[in-house]
Amino acid sequence: MPASITEPAITPDLIAAHGLKPEEYARILEIIGREPSFTELGIFSAMWNEHCSYKSSKIHLRKLPTEGPQVICGPGENAGVVDIGDGQAVVFKMESHNHPSYIEPYQGAATGVGGILRDVFTMGARPIAAMNALSFGEVSHPKTRSLVAGVVEGIGGYGNCFGVPTVGGEVRFHPAYNGNCLVNAFAAGLADADKIFYSAASGVGMPVVYLGAKTGRDGVGGATMASAEFDDTIEEKRPTVQVGDPFTEKRLMEACLELMATGAVISIQDMGAAGLTCSAVEMGDKGGLGIRLDLEKVPVRETAMTAYEMMLSESQERMLMVLNPALEAEAKAVFDKWDLDFAIVGETIAEDRFLIVHHGETKADLPLSKLASSAPEYDRPWVPTPEAAPLDPVPAVDPIDGLKALLASPNYARKHWVWEQYDTQVMADTLRTPGLGAGIVRVHGTDKALAFTSDVTPRYVRANPVQGGRQAVAEAYRNLIAVGARPLATTDNLNFGNPEKPEIMGQFVGALQGIGEACAALDMPIVSGNVSLYNETDGQGILPTPTIGAVGLIDHVDEAIMGQPRAGDILLLIGAGEGHLGQSALLAEVFNREEGDAPPVDLDAERAAGELILEVREWIGACTDLSDGGLALAAFEMAEAAGLGVSLDEADMAQLFGEDQGRYIVACGFDAAEAIMVAAGRAGVPVASVGRFGGEQVSLGASSAPLAELSTLYRGAFAAQLG
Repeated sequence: MPASITEPAITPDLIAAHGLKPEEYARILEIIGREPSFTELGIFSAMWNEHCSYKSSKIHLRKLPTEGPQVICGPGENAGVVDIGDGQAVVFKMESHNHPSYIEPYQGAATGVGGILRDVFTMGARPIAAMNALSFGEVSHPKTRSLVAGVVEGIGGYGNCFGVPTVGGEVRFHPAYNGNCLVNAFAAGLADADKIFYSAASGVGMPVVYLGAKTGRDGVGGATMASAEFDDTIEEKRPTVQVGDPFTEKRLMEACLELMATGAVISIQDMGAAGLTCSAVEMGDKGGLGIRLDLEKVPVRETAMTAYEMMLSESQERMLMVLNPALEAEAKAVFDKWDLDFAIVGETIAEDRFLIVHHGETKADLPLSKLASSAPEYDRPWVPTPEAAPLDPVPAVDPIDGLKALLASPNYARKHWVWEQYDTQVMADTLRTPGLGAGIVRVHGTDKALAFTSDVTPRYVRANPVQGGRQAVAEAYRNLIAVGARPLATTDNLNFGNPEKPEIMGQFVGALQGIGEACAALDMPIVSGNVSLYNETDGQGILPTPTIGAVGLIDHVDEAIMGQPRAGDILLLIGAGEGHLGQSALLAEVFNREEGDAPPVDLDAERAAGELILEVREWIGACTDLSDGGLALAAFEMAEAAGLGVSLDEADMAQLFGEDQGRYIVACGFDAAEAIMVAAGRAGVPVASVGRFGGEQVSLGASSAPLAELSTLYRGAFAAQLG
């Protein structure tokens, strides 16, 4: 047995370094009736930080709609589970890896992908699709190019090696992210609806088994780091970023899915944030049991690791499982076959204790239930976001010049430089790759398909959190509808600044109100998600960025809307608009103004327009919703993808570039246009013929330019500035 290592004294500075406030430490003393050991302090720090406990947000998260007939499992597990019929379920979630990715872009992004994939296959699902939503600072900032390169390479490096297609996502640039990029990773998988695996431990005296890769010192303190603002000590935080190995994760997935089929698994939990600590506590707490761990049995890859380091390590590709002891030999044989560690490191106990023993010495002995369900919960002071000032007049601009400004911006230029670094076709079920609207993946061996999208417009949320929250859900809804999918459910990734600032907390509360209203009205319950707070550097917060990931079902692949416009097709505009330019892309890119209110979102109108699209989809050649850049940008993108010119009758700048919500454009033949108009009339949904496809020019009213010239700009701008 090694000599006992002297642990540091518990001082106010040490407590503060663990992210615990004096009143929280006082609560710890009250709970355990004594001073904690160093390891115990680390365990409380890990379980009570913002990243793991949601202490600033859960009081508001409870207001979100999370139920529906399609929901098999809502928030609280590793991922949400939704019924897709025929005894099948889709399992999905979105998670952030923002702070690690800013410190170490490649590994931060790579392990973000790894973590979200584990959340999915921990539930017994085989991953079938991934997406990512990325927010970076302005292009001219000295860190932006290296962050973009590292993050994109990390996502591709991990996802491609693991073997899951990346089918969608978004990339934005704004000065608010100069000191704190956002990397939100989404994954979805398929499982049998009656074979979902959960994390609640059950049974006393059951073996607790460590699975996967060995434990090292990488990531120690990572969850605490992710719950703090950045300052000029950022480089010192590099050791808290985990290192990923996608090939090990692939083996871990195959081993876990094989093991699940044996009946040996009672419960299973991914080791993510706060590693062994969080996974063990969550399993015990959900099952109403205690856990004893013998740390000398934990497989390690470094010498002389302390109990503190083992409990807080965030080494990747690890799982914790409660095992049916009768099948221990069979379970171990599976992991031996896949050349992965399999070690019984403890057992479930009847008492409410989290007992950590290392070489016979008790390093922690805590009431387990107090670590999770009794974590602090704050109703932080908040103030509503003030109403936006009326928008001052916007000078007229030639429509083609306005379109060129959008196409030249990395926010709206074609992003193929990004997604071409990802494998979008692995597994051979991808029906629609990134680039235009939602991605689509066939449900293997069936005629069904699933559609995936990720959406938010942060400048709307800053101007008007309630409408911005509504719009994020509504745009996700429209992106699914536009490919012929019936929206099923959503996951969220709520990225905000410091919740201790009442104005930031007000953004959070307002956005959640809007998200909740839209999810309820559009029948898209939230089934999983993540909250990422303290996204600030030197007191400067990000734009409020509540990313919405959404999943929709296409009952038969023949019903998917995946076509392109043809020469002579009519362009129909579905939905009403008044030319709303407040907070628009045109205002930001042409005039460098972020002013006015966010566009209002009429949820009844959203639903009516969406249901109309699904009703008439057999007559639709191509479809997309209108969002950033309004009618002009949407029509150009649809035409450019088909290599066709387009002519819009409208010449008014506000009508061309306004970002009114609840709208789609549809390309179809003359007879189909008549049929759609009749159906729209019956449904009470506004519809108008606004242009035609064909030729080699893009014409906006009387202003025009060659398609080839605009296409070159659109396809070259991103790589020219960031490649």
